[in-house]
Amino acid sequence: MTFFNELCKSTEAEQQYLLSAPIIAEALAGRITLAQYQAFLTQAFHHVKHTTPLLMRAGSRISHQHEWMRRAIIEYINEEYGHERWILNDLKATGLSPKLIEQSEPHTSTAAMVALVYHRIDDIHPASFFGMAHVLEGTSVKLATQAAGKIQAQLNLPNSAFSYLLSHGDLDQEHVAFFETLMNKVTEAAAQDAIITTAKHVYRLYGDMFRAIPSLASEQPSMNVELAS
Repeated sequence: MTFFNELCKSTEAEQQYLLSAPIIAEALAGRITLAQYQAFLTQAFHHVKHTTPLLMRAGSRISHQHEWMRRAIIEYINEEYGHERWILNDLKATGLSPKLIEQSEPHTSTAAMVALVYHRIDDIHPASFFGMAHVLEGTSVKLATQAAGKIQAQLNLPNSAFSYLLSHGDLDQEHVAFFETLMNKVTEAAAQDAIITTAKHVYRLYGDMFRAIPSLASEQPSMNVELAS
């Protein structure tokens, strides 16, 4: 079994915990509210803004014996840099001020997910980042495009409100293929264990984030705010 397949198999239960979050079924059925979509994007902003810093942290801790992994980190940075701005633009297209979102606090599960990955990069193994990447990329490719279409039809929002979801959906298949190839180069047992364990934790915390969206939606700022320029 390749390591990528082992990673998928070892995290099946945790993946199912994420995918069984009720809000996901609601979104795919076109029953999501505007406030819930805004709450999802807000939490996405709060973890996506850490993607590049996490990559830089991991890259700085990779040994010279694993230069191929460092090159992969650089490619990831070039690909992921600035995606949090896309999310703020999506939120603006839904009627929310980006400035309000930037000043907001993440939900506990979102903050815990980010903190966990920083900790595991620093104290366990720098390859831990790829456990988070596996969860976020795999979930996006599985759900994002379909969810975007259903949400847009339900809420009658412009295309400009879906740049994040659509860029991380079906069109991101090439990136997932790159990730699979990369994971199959990981042979060190400590790195493999770190990736699998991180993915398990992130699946759980990301699932908790999705379960929190209905309550977060009730706290979402009103659409009737002055948009930031």
